[in-house]
Amino acid sequence: MSELIHPDRKKKLDAIRSAGRDPFPARGVEAEAVERLQAGAGTVEEPGPLIGETVTVAGRITSLRDFGKLIFAPVQDRTGRIQVGLQKAKLADWWPQRKELDGGDLVGIRGELGRTQKGEVTVWAHEVHLLAKSLAPPPEKWHGLVDVEQRYRRRYVDLWASEGVRDVFIARSRILSHTRRFFEARGFLEVETPTLHPVAGGATARPFVTHHNTLDMELYLRIAPELYLKRLIVGGLERVFEISRNFRNEGISTRHNPEFTMLELYQAQGDYRHMMELTESLLESLALELHGTTKVEFSGTTYDLAAPFQRARYSDLFRRHNGCEVDDVEAVRKRAKELHVRIDPELGPWKLADLVFEASVEEHLEGPIFVTHHPIAISPLTKVDPEDARFGERFELYIAKMELANAFSELNDPIEQERRFVEQVADKDPETPGEVDIDYVQALEYGMPPTGGLGIGMDRLAMVLTNQPSIRDVLLFPTMRPQHGDQDPAGTPAEAATEGAGEA
Repeated sequence: MSELIHPDRKKKLDAIRSAGRDPFPARGVEAEAVERLQAGAGTVEEPGPLIGETVTVAGRITSLRDFGKLIFAPVQDRTGRIQVGLQKAKLADWWPQRKELDGGDLVGIRGELGRTQKGEVTVWAHEVHLLAKSLAPPPEKWHGLVDVEQRYRRRYVDLWASEGVRDVFIARSRILSHTRRFFEARGFLEVETPTLHPVAGGATARPFVTHHNTLDMELYLRIAPELYLKRLIVGGLERVFEISRNFRNEGISTRHNPEFTMLELYQAQGDYRHMMELTESLLESLALELHGTTKVEFSGTTYDLAAPFQRARYSDLFRRHNGCEVDDVEAVRKRAKELHVRIDPELGPWKLADLVFEASVEEHLEGPIFVTHHPIAISPLTKVDPEDARFGERFELYIAKMELANAFSELNDPIEQERRFVEQVADKDPETPGEVDIDYVQALEYGMPPTGGLGIGMDRLAMVLTNQPSIRDVLLFPTMRPQHGDQDPAGTPAEAATEGAGEA
């Protein structure tokens, strides 16, 4: 028996069963939303149409206040909380069973909607149905789960016991729904692509590896849907998007979870500039949808998501904050030492420069700001900037020093794409593909039109739009060590293991 089960509650459970009653009935009750009942009650001065009507509510008892012949028991459902009044005079047959009730029990209540003498909306019960006996007591005094780790581990308690938590996840659902409507209104088709990939590609990240027994082959949980979505552009679908679960075998932090949600989209006849416009419009419309204004609060700072956003070139920002050019190899190495960036002797100069960028520039990117024209050497799927072949037609969006989006003018030259893939494989970097995706190259050989592509980390976007400091606060079930294993990585150095290769 679980250590969570309280002995007094177990005794009550046994007593209910001994009396021939089912503490976990198969049938619920046809209940009305608490939100609707509160609205229908009107005000004390102007009673609404539901006052005096017989109504039914179903939900969790949040507390019990026993005054002898009268018990007040607020009941909470998915839409809100309403007080229930249990009176001995109206519940004579049921009254002996009142001692079997505890805070946390799930009940169905049928009664008359009215008010107390103090004016509080109340359902005066004339029927009480136990729908599920709560054997584990709720958090002390119903103040919610205080221990942050337990909040994440027991989200099934956190959602109803901690103030505001449920609102965050309702808002997250609205973000995803609005995003779908936004792109469908612009002619984009939502599609689904494989989660198991024979070649890990589409991003720079260490994959999770699995094995298919029947085919006797290694497969990878997708790190990004990009290469499959672009195959669909070749196929003529022209405008596609996917909101997908992606998996990257990296560290855990306030901004990283190994499993996360990404929006990716591709538009034929588009480029990185079109992707900027889409990004600005989407974020602006999401802010208005959730808050009625383009200004959002995040970690004590106000960010205005009204278009247009600021733009700055990668090389200009690098020069401003490091005092040297991004392609000055010796100066970059010297700067890396000053910043205590680990210098791997096998690390190419452009990758080292990008680590220096992360260490020196990102902390200044409050945004919203588009950082444009990244080095082509670290952008293997990007078209070259026609004005400077060292850089690509690419941007990353930053808000609150955090990367939220990544976009390109997509490389559609199959010969150049294969050359870059071969170069990647030769690097033997564990975060790059271990083999060339020949099938993708062959798809390009049939011809892919000029295309713009965009990826947005929806978890990080939800953090900003709901003012949550950690990615775990916008994930219903964040990845954690088993309860009885070693210390959880939260709050340990493992949290910051990989701050690169953004989920956006």
